[in-house]
Amino acid sequence: MNWMPETTIVAAWLIFLATYAVVALGKIPVYRIDRAGAALLGGSLMVATGVLSLEEAYRAVDFNTIVLLLGMMIVVANLRLSGFFRVITHWIVAYVRRPITLLGMVIFFSGVLSAFLVNDTICLVMTPLVLELVTRLKRNPIPYLLAIATASSVATITGNPQNIIIGSLSRIPYGDFAAALVPVAVIGLMITSVLIALSYRSEFFTRDQFDKIDISARYHGPLLAKSIVVMAVMVVLFFFGQPVAKVAIVGGAFLLLTRRVRPEKVYIEIDWPLLVMFVGLFVVIGGLEKAVITADVSASIARQHLDNPTILASVTAVLSNLVSNVPAVLLLKSFVPNLQDPQRAWLVVAMAATLAGNFTLVGSVANLIVAQRAKARGVELNFGAYFKVGAPLTVLTIAFGLLWL
Repeated sequence: MNWMPETTIVAAWLIFLATYAVVALGKIPVYRIDRAGAALLGGSLMVATGVLSLEEAYRAVDFNTIVLLLGMMIVVANLRLSGFFRVITHWIVAYVRRPITLLGMVIFFSGVLSAFLVNDTICLVMTPLVLELVTRLKRNPIPYLLAIATASSVATITGNPQNIIIGSLSRIPYGDFAAALVPVAVIGLMITSVLIALSYRSEFFTRDQFDKIDISARYHGPLLAKSIVVMAVMVVLFFFGQPVAKVAIVGGAFLLLTRRVRPEKVYIEIDWPLLVMFVGLFVVIGGLEKAVITADVSASIARQHLDNPTILASVTAVLSNLVSNVPAVLLLKSFVPNLQDPQRAWLVVAMAATLAGNFTLVGSVANLIVAQRAKARGVELNFGAYFKVGAPLTVLTIAFGLLWL
């Protein structure tokens, strides 16, 4: 690391702490700035104060992560516009007759789709559809909202934003990542089902059967077929070791070649603030690494026994609940490559960061998406209702993950 004036080092610390505080809280008093704005401002200040040059700021951004996220968002947008998710809802209505079976179906589809299509986007799409379904069936919506929010997305690199970052930084092949973490995801889904059912016994331990209802499966046939084929080809290429960012952006770009859907309809579905937040956080962490993380600091961190999976998972889980899982992973990226077994360490971080997001309602962006989408439709998913399921789920799943890895 090049020598820096003490004022520049102090500036780097202040910018980092202020940025992460806003990212953790989601807002600051008086000002209307959000997480994305805070990250962008923090990154800009790293350049403005001389912590990073503009060229260094560009190099700090992991464009593989940004490109992969953008590509997956375009694919999910096309699936939604084609009616893919409504077809799934229609199928569930046609074949499911009991509350416990409906819970299982919601968890299953949320988990499987999240594994390949990024769970934030799945929460965004599935929440209103499931709410419409359970409202018409006259069921308590809370356990089904919990099922969407807590369905594990740990299985693959494309399961959630933090896994996308880890996949890019670690270079772990898609298939190896899935082979290590699919069992954790499967057990996690089973534990989720049991905890929700036990927490809402009157909803699920009943002989009630659903009345026949009709939810129309409006879909656009050609676009639906095209989107499913592209998604299937992408998943195959992922497992065959093709670069996931390249596959995702090529698949997404191909879906924009259509005579039936105006591009603006796709663009409006993309979570641009999330992409902006990622870019800003990459620059903020790049500035902190340059100014603060010296050889002595790295050695000091190494002495904290992060090679021990239990300690590493605990640190990751605590950080994930303090500042959210994506910022936690970015904070750890300076230290994990220097551990004795970096690949195993990255898998532990992926497992712990994802599962720790289930601890509280504010533990992950996906949870907040479900809560906000539900609130917009008059359903309140509060902190207590979430914590009753999320806290034991986090402890049990992380414990299993540590035993497995």
